[in-house]
Amino acid sequence: MTRYDPDILAKGLDVVFCGVNPGSTAAAAGHNFSNANNRFWLVLNLAGFTDVRLRPQDERRLTEYRCGITAVVRRPTKSADEVSPEEFRKAGQGFELKMRRYAPRSIAFLGKRAISALVGMSDVPWGPLPSGYASTMAWVLPNPSGRNRNFTLEALVKAYSELRLALHQGADHVS
Repeated sequence: MTRYDPDILAKGLDVVFCGVNPGSTAAAAGHNFSNANNRFWLVLNLAGFTDVRLRPQDERRLTEYRCGITAVVRRPTKSADEVSPEEFRKAGQGFELKMRRYAPRSIAFLGKRAISALVGMSDVPWGPLPSGYASTMAWVLPNPSGRNRNFTLEALVKAYSELRLALHQGADHVS
């Protein structure tokens, strides 16, 4: 089995895309979002975060685009539904400390489940989270998993593009 580290992190990133936990396919392949049905890499490219469509094995290049990847819970599972509320509680403090240490401009939670568990809110809105998280802007995006068919490719690209635009506008206002 390949040695797998789900974190693609560096200080000074514009955004860290945050999943619930790594998928078992990612852990087996040794790369994030490696399932052929996952739309993450395509959506990042179409939304303008990258100028080319990266492949899972190119994941370390994300930092060149000021982007990163992490997960709240580090244990890989076949489905994110296998992560219990207790696992979120146990992982929450360490995750928040990690985000404060890396201090990205924003954290983009992929789906509502992780951020809902972290902040104790059952009805988290899509888009910007008014209270932020770990002293930074937090954004809730649809999960690009191939299992998430509630969102079309077009809807995913629109949601991710809104975050990219908000980050760009925020950069324009920095003196």
